[in-house]
Amino acid sequence: MEPELQKSDYADAGSVSAEKGGSLAPASSEEASNAEFQQILDQVSDFLAKLPEYIGKFYGEYRQPVVTVALIVFALISVKILLALLGAINEIPLLSPTFELIGATYTGWFIYRYLLRAENRQELSSKIATLKGQVLGQK
Repeated sequence: MEPELQKSDYADAGSVSAEKGGSLAPASSEEASNAEFQQILDQVSDFLAKLPEYIGKFYGEYRQPVVTVALIVFALISVKILLALLGAINEIPLLSPTFELIGATYTGWFIYRYLLRAENRQELSSKIATLKGQVLGQK
């Protein structure tokens, strides 16, 4: 019995649409979709027009954190590029052992020059203090 009721419901709906013209009006749905599209387009246009103002307000309010995050990102990118460059240099056959020899030689000279005797260690300490004062500012 229910299937007959459903068929009659569909038949009634078909007769109603046939009375109105036989089908739904496609022009009204196209007009509605065009109106919705135009509304969305207007909203996007307004947002893009005000975007520099929004960015200016955001940067003005959060200047220090934005600069900090930008510096951190820049530092990470720089380290990544430096590591890639060192990896490429390390692949060149004679450069890697040459750089190791230069580093070992400089380390030996530094130890001999500044770390073996007490007066040289004091000289190194005073040079570090002077450099620290120049970088951080005099107190």
